[in-house]
Amino acid sequence: MPTYAYACSSCGHKFDIVQSFSDDTLTECPECGGALRKQYGSIGVTFNGSGFYRTDSRQNTGGGKDASASSKAESTTSPKPAAASTPASS
Repeated sequence: MPTYAYACSSCGHKFDIVQSFSDDTLTECPECGGALRKQYGSIGVTFNGSGFYRTDSRQNTGGGKDASASSKAESTTSPKPAAASTPASS
């Protein structure tokens, strides 16, 4: 069963509780009776290695990789405007 972290919006009391997926979410602080909020943190799972990204399983076909590289190069390099020259006096 998963462990959920809760924090009270009124008194700031924080605690963890083991609940089943089918259990209702807690709404009342056991310390002061205030409103509770579920705390969401980072998970302890990382996906390392090949096979986790869309491009890992793709076969290199003809110009597929070159086409994407050239489009990236075009989008990152834009022509720079000419330097402003001093206005001509009339």
